[in-house]
Amino acid sequence: MTAEKPEVTGFFDDATNTVTFLVKDPGSNACAIVDSVLDFDYASGRTDTRSADQIIAHVRDQGLSVAWILETHVHADHLSAAPYIQERLGGKIGIGEKITVVQDTFGKVFNEGTEFQRDGSQFDRLFAEGDAFEIGALTARVLHTPGHTPACLTYVIGDAAFVGDTLFMPDFGTARCDFPGGSAETLYHSIQKILSLPDETRIFVGHDYKAPGRDEFAWETTVAEEKARNVHIGGGRTSADFVEMREARDKSLAMPKLIIPSLQVNMRAGQMPPPEEDGKTYLKVPVNGL
Repeated sequence: MTAEKPEVTGFFDDATNTVTFLVKDPGSNACAIVDSVLDFDYASGRTDTRSADQIIAHVRDQGLSVAWILETHVHADHLSAAPYIQERLGGKIGIGEKITVVQDTFGKVFNEGTEFQRDGSQFDRLFAEGDAFEIGALTARVLHTPGHTPACLTYVIGDAAFVGDTLFMPDFGTARCDFPGGSAETLYHSIQKILSLPDETRIFVGHDYKAPGRDEFAWETTVAEEKARNVHIGGGRTSADFVEMREARDKSLAMPKLIIPSLQVNMRAGQMPPPEEDGKTYLKVPVNGL
């Protein structure tokens, strides 16, 4: 049986190299939004909604109905606009059930105290391996694909797989694994799970950085292309070789510029920490602690 072919529109955020995807059921007006972005200027501590507003305007212009606002994982390089979009368009916010592991880890890092719930209750739905849900007449399936983080998911919607940061375009490779709870060996096995999908499956990656020699940003490839040409994992690379390469590469990488605010906000489903006594909201910077 041929898989349904959802209509996919990508919205690229230049500041964070993030791609937000609008996934539409071709037979109805139902859609889902994957990995939204809330703009944030670190120097001033100010948020902006221009990226989310672009998507909201598109949804309204096309007369679409948002069923789901999906997160592939707790992002360390941008803030999520999920609650802002939900307030304006509706839909349920979903993430992987292992968010509780991430919340426990970073709840301690940021000394959040007992008032910060570490049970994933900030989200409307926690997904596990093998779960399914509907976007109109489309059936979406959930793959648990940890390694980059413990909670990473891949959403397989019709003939399309939304892999978050697990895989990048074939000429750029794979995700880093040096965040708390990350594992290169685990990532290798998660990638094999994705690459076991049919060769013609469209893969939509969560970021693009224009690999050397490529002039345009890109975010769509296929399982067949990844298996054949991915510079980190393609051509049947063994687990041992991948782990050695990935761990050496990760040691050379700087931390993402927005990791401090992103983790504090995204582990709360995109909500800011509660205001303090003066009515203002603050983000913590753990000195020598992350």
